[in-house]
Amino acid sequence: MKSLATHILPLFIVIASFFVFSGDVPADQSATNTSSDCVTCHEQETPGAVSDWRLSKHFEEDVTCDDCHGDGHTSADDAHETDIPTADTCDGCHPERVEQFKAGKHALAWAAMKAMPTIHWQPAGLSDGMKGCGGCHKIGIKTEAEIAELKENGSGFGNASCDACHTRHTFSAEEARQPEACQTCHMGFDHPQWEMYSSSKHGVRHELKKSGALPAGAAAPTCQTCHMSDGDHNVSTPWGFLAVRLPLPENEQWAADRVTILQALGVLDPEGQPTARLEVIKAAKVARLDEAEWQAGRDKMIAICGDCHSDNFARAELQKGDDFIRDVDHLLAEAIREIVSLYEDGIVDTPESYAYAFPDLLTFHDAPTPIEQRLFVMFMKHRMRAFQGVFHANPDYALWYGWSEMVQDLSAIKHMAEGLRKDARLETERQQQKKSP
Repeated sequence: MKSLATHILPLFIVIASFFVFSGDVPADQSATNTSSDCVTCHEQETPGAVSDWRLSKHFEEDVTCDDCHGDGHTSADDAHETDIPTADTCDGCHPERVEQFKAGKHALAWAAMKAMPTIHWQPAGLSDGMKGCGGCHKIGIKTEAEIAELKENGSGFGNASCDACHTRHTFSAEEARQPEACQTCHMGFDHPQWEMYSSSKHGVRHELKKSGALPAGAAAPTCQTCHMSDGDHNVSTPWGFLAVRLPLPENEQWAADRVTILQALGVLDPEGQPTARLEVIKAAKVARLDEAEWQAGRDKMIAICGDCHSDNFARAELQKGDDFIRDVDHLLAEAIREIVSLYEDGIVDTPESYAYAFPDLLTFHDAPTPIEQRLFVMFMKHRMRAFQGVFHANPDYALWYGWSEMVQDLSAIKHMAEGLRKDARLETERQQQKKSP
């Protein structure tokens, strides 16, 4: 004789299946957007994002979709209600790191880009569309108004800042500790730090260590070793991006050269007085304008170098970098003065977009004349490679990609200036001949 359970069990399964598969779910449950609801849909729509999330520390710690994206998005019809995370979102769980990040240069990257005088001349896709400058400068903090404007113009993503290094949706700390994490932005025309580092002895030792040719305990500094010591997210350097600073040096020639460069950067007017652009540069911290700030950065770097090198060695090597900036500044200032004289003598007309009859280095490739475009390349490409090559322990970049190119730039600029003067003299003679009876 079959047991009572044998008869009851099939009936129970039928009844249970009715509740499981029926659409008559209680109203309070059907209206709730749970992480499982997100996953069910996004496994079809964005399977890579779901897969990465499942591999992440967030998944292990039960950080779910709505913890970062809110609960405003529950269907395909309201996808626009999804919260796109910002650094403030991450601050809820990582307050110390976010505080450090906001104190460093990365947080100011968006403001620094927007501070450039001709950024609005670029195609929007390169800046706000984040396919050019904006693609790396998006790591910077943006105001709510800026985020709203970006979203309205079709660039609603890329505002999180943190995911520039901890890429979504794994958000891996281990990934961000690798020097390759810096490669996307710190390479190329004006800041080839990746190329310098990877071919320096620091970078080579790192590669040899990864391959097993060097022991696991061997010293092999990465970008993070020097610039994010102990995981400190306050990334900054003593000289700043432009390698100009105040107060002026005691060396009279270097002081004069630096004034010329500051004038060409538009932070001092032709008479040497501060301009409104100085405040913009201060806010974006593109240059170091305070001795204490510079010294604090230098002391921090010496301490980091001291993990592998003697104090004397570290100080001497960094001093070589300082001295080399003095040398490249003299080449650049000489080139600037050559072009200034063209303005002063009326050989070159002052563009309407210029505040003064003085070359503007921050117009970059938008410089109005070929001779100033050559000056831009000298400043933004070759000077950068020269001094950055020294600080990144890469002799070839310091010499052949930097100093040597600057010497050639100066020669070319002088030759171009002489050509412009000759053309002006010939034009004057032609005009005089026309007036002669």
